[in-house]
Amino acid sequence: MFTVSLGWSALAPADRPRRARWGLAQIPSAPSRGVCDEIEETKMHQHGHDDPNAKKLYELIKDVKIAMMTTVDTDGTLHSRPMYSQDTDEHGDLWFFTQIQSPKITEVSRDNEVNLAYADPSSQNYVSVSGKAEIVRDKAKIHEKWSEPLRAWFPNGVDDPQIALIRVHPVKGEYWDSPSSTIVHLYGYVKAAITGEQPHPGDQAKVDLKG
Repeated sequence: MFTVSLGWSALAPADRPRRARWGLAQIPSAPSRGVCDEIEETKMHQHGHDDPNAKKLYELIKDVKIAMMTTVDTDGTLHSRPMYSQDTDEHGDLWFFTQIQSPKITEVSRDNEVNLAYADPSSQNYVSVSGKAEIVRDKAKIHEKWSEPLRAWFPNGVDDPQIALIRVHPVKGEYWDSPSSTIVHLYGYVKAAITGEQPHPGDQAKVDLKG
């Protein structure tokens, strides 16, 4: 395990290692295979994310447009729903559109701790991000973030007075980056059962995203 500082200078995909690896990082970060990578927070909003773990995590979610957002309900239970994910901004924050009368507005206002789960089954990649949520109703920001696919959820368009944004500031995250196909995975687990060796399901990293 090693500790590194996170920077935001680039979101380019990191070169993928050849073997499975487990890692830990701060939400702009990404791991390699066979080792545990831990990244400590270094004022994420003030520095670029140079760590490969951070870059890899963001790379894994950049094309996944639906995230499962989990909030804390008013009765203390967890409440999850799919949300259309906007592009990550220059600070590493994640943005979502919602209706102002949505229960999630009340939930986030009471407890701003949220979790975002991203999945790309075709590539066997999975990402979990925990962070602090904030309600944003600034019209300029709504126009900036708007894209036509959102009309499926908001038929009245960008000027609908009921539209609000949820900004999630990542605090920590974890990802599983699979190096091979499902068939190879199955072979790996069968081999593990026969030989007693631990299977290597791919890259896994934990990312500390506070900032």
